[in-house]
Amino acid sequence: MLKPKLFTTLQNYSWLQFQADCIAGIIVGVVALPLAIAFAIASGVSPERGLFTAIVAGFLISALGGSRVQIGGPTGAFVVIVYGIVQKYGLDGLWIATMMGGVWLIIMGLCRFGSAVKFIPYPVIVGFTSGIALIIFSSQMGDFLGLGVHNLPASFLGKWIVYFTDVSQIDLITLSVGLFSLAIMIVWRRVSRRVPGPLMALLFSTLVAQWLHLPVETIGSRFGDIPHHLPVPGLPHWHNWEFVKTLIPVSMTIALLAGIESLLSAVISDGMIGGKHRPNMELIAQGIANICSPLFGGITATGAIARTTTNIHNGGRTPIAGIVHALMLLLVMIFFGKWAVLIPLSTLAAILMVVSYHMSEWHSVKMIMKSPKSDVAVMIITFLLTIFVDLTVAIQVGILLAVLLFIRRMAMVSNVGIITREFEDEDETDDPLAIAKRTVPKGVEVYEINGPFFFGASYKFIEAMNVVSKQPKVRIIRMRHVPAIDATGIRVLREECENARKNHIAFILSGVQRQPREALENAGILKLIGDENICDQIDEALKRSESFLSASAPQSK
Repeated sequence: MLKPKLFTTLQNYSWLQFQADCIAGIIVGVVALPLAIAFAIASGVSPERGLFTAIVAGFLISALGGSRVQIGGPTGAFVVIVYGIVQKYGLDGLWIATMMGGVWLIIMGLCRFGSAVKFIPYPVIVGFTSGIALIIFSSQMGDFLGLGVHNLPASFLGKWIVYFTDVSQIDLITLSVGLFSLAIMIVWRRVSRRVPGPLMALLFSTLVAQWLHLPVETIGSRFGDIPHHLPVPGLPHWHNWEFVKTLIPVSMTIALLAGIESLLSAVISDGMIGGKHRPNMELIAQGIANICSPLFGGITATGAIARTTTNIHNGGRTPIAGIVHALMLLLVMIFFGKWAVLIPLSTLAAILMVVSYHMSEWHSVKMIMKSPKSDVAVMIITFLLTIFVDLTVAIQVGILLAVLLFIRRMAMVSNVGIITREFEDEDETDDPLAIAKRTVPKGVEVYEINGPFFFGASYKFIEAMNVVSKQPKVRIIRMRHVPAIDATGIRVLREECENARKNHIAFILSGVQRQPREALENAGILKLIGDENICDQIDEALKRSESFLSASAPQSK
């Protein structure tokens, strides 16, 4: 259903729920404030652009989305992508790629791809999420240690080479502020879970730094003042069509990652509140938000799992909470934005280091390491490609590997067995339709296909057909355990049916299920075989084979 959840939830809205949503929205807005600033700086843009994104995109995602409780804004998942785009293509390139990604998201929603995005393999998600977490952690070490390196290399190894080279330049005062901030966030979890630790770390570290006049780098010293209002909307500068074409792969990565992140957040929140989101509407809302965010100077946005969870824990149950969260951030920027310039950068670095720890999915990594080796390989390869190559490449290769391994697994579970009169399997003795309980006439070969009959398994069927040295008079193909068939399977059946005709072999199908039957009928295979040779079960097929044998037997004089 392409209808925003806001319209549905307002039909039976109460004053008590409005109060709960307002409280939750205010708390989430407070939580989002330091994160929006920190994610913007880590992405290589000025801090106010994180606020613009949280306000504009956060409002639109809640107002138009398909989830009751989704909170949108800048997230850690996009830090790596945004940073890379800004370094290579500049802000105009980022804004164009983000808007193009928004268009892709809307197309995905209109084409009803919302459910399909959920089938991205879990090892791929854990692999690139863990890789992103490590990259974010690495990018913050310079500010945390006070090395004063503003133009870090884009590569993971390049950053650490700089850190080890400049290790003697560590500023102990800056490091102390960062450690103080970390300690507050760790201890505050035991004091209160309602008031966010990152906010308390930001407040206390800023107050201490100003009170003691500590010579630490702040937002103001590096970026200057933060605007007290939203900018006038405007389009990014379009260089030329060639420039836009180079951004198409990046925009598709933005769309895919935004879709995965937002729908994953929506699924998790559904489990917490017992609800059901509208995935296609959520994708469309994410697309609109990512088209509008750059118009106001914002960056890429998506659903934020941590902020959505905070919203739920504080009583938010409708999109009103997300709208209040965006308005809260707007008011903070207007009335308190001038104080944000005093925040130490080492404090923001500490906040992002904690975020990266929670993003690392270390518990999921431990679980997958106990899974089949193929899943472990997909996760590790995706992880390494994310760190050392590129997130776009990592997602593409990870999904491709997962698909290939899935095909291999399906091919392994799909098999074609040749059943003769002497065949007897203890596992089939309890099966009332087992061939072991029936008499197979001489000259009849029975084959059974188990599992999906698709291109990955079709070669087994061909091999089985070639095993028998002496051609039978009747060939029965049992398909009772074939839930699906694809174009390759259809082609193989057609070829075997035509070969059987050339060699004067009767060709019978037994136990064809609904999907394969419809596919074979549409392809004209059933007409080629003949309706009388399509049998519901094995007894009927054996009876049909006897009639063929009788017809082909020499007549006695």
